[in-house]
Amino acid sequence: MRLPEELQNAIEKELEKVDRTRLSQASAQLTERYKSGRVSSPVLNNDAHRAAYLALRVPATYAANLHVFSEVHRLAPEAGISSILDVGAGPGTALYAASQIFPSIQQATLVEADASLITLGKRLGGQSSHAIIRDTSWIQADIQANSAWDPHDLVVISYALGELPQAAAEELVRQAWVAARKFLAIIEPGTVRGFGYIHAARMLLIGSGAHLVCPCPHAVECPMAAAGDWCHFAARVERTSLHRQLKGGTLGYEDEKFSYVVAGREPVAAPETRIVRHPQKLSGHVKLLLCTSHGLENRTITKSQKEQYRDARKAGWGDGWPVGSSKEWKSLSLENNDSSDSESGDR
Repeated sequence: MRLPEELQNAIEKELEKVDRTRLSQASAQLTERYKSGRVSSPVLNNDAHRAAYLALRVPATYAANLHVFSEVHRLAPEAGISSILDVGAGPGTALYAASQIFPSIQQATLVEADASLITLGKRLGGQSSHAIIRDTSWIQADIQANSAWDPHDLVVISYALGELPQAAAEELVRQAWVAARKFLAIIEPGTVRGFGYIHAARMLLIGSGAHLVCPCPHAVECPMAAAGDWCHFAARVERTSLHRQLKGGTLGYEDEKFSYVVAGREPVAAPETRIVRHPQKLSGHVKLLLCTSHGLENRTITKSQKEQYRDARKAGWGDGWPVGSSKEWKSLSLENNDSSDSESGDR
């Protein structure tokens, strides 16, 4: 996955404004803060920090958002998303991903507390050929404030929930669900802490009568949480040469690990089970770890099962998997997402 060319060009213009030494120092501080796991997003208190965020984190968060929105579109292709509300929008990354998947969007509202990030987001958006990005309505507001937002088809909380105390995060989820006309998508880093926020949001949404869209194939107790594990997925991100220099990496890509939940007002035809770890593709058989309504299940698909075996050889982490015939379900596969031999994201 790479950023849209227009966004990449706009980011490069911003990076040219910052001395490389300052940018390298800010990037190291940014990386260290992510590795500390203190918050989902750092305090971006100067132009170097904001430039480092554009270079290092925007591609990763864009990739995670793009995957989530793609899955929503695949499961509910007729939903007709015409408006989006992003709470804790940063420089507007989620909108770029949403506009790629939902070209029907005609209204976008982005809520962000940091005035400098809003200014940056407007500057980036002003270079877009998409009217919805150029004409976005920005609202400067603290997302912890008990705000009543106008209803939007799709409401997004992306890499923002984990910045809040748990009680405040749960209240934000309640407010966001009220504003969600069709879907609420919540995305966090694919860490134990990030999944903790997603798991709490999942339970709250189920209690509020929401229908789980993805990734959960059921609404019973989360078997990953019950096993003391955490549910997360990965999206592969193409690195620029500057990205490699700032990260000190050698590979041309990295994998962004993320946890997420999407809730909807109406039920969708979701997969019966979902692959929650990398498939082990061995000689003559494939081993899958599946999330099912009766718990985690290890499934071995052998070569003698022919069609299911062919599907299993193509299956990826995060795909849906049928209970019965392989004809029952075909799922979106994460492109080139085998991170077993890759450099992962900063979280």
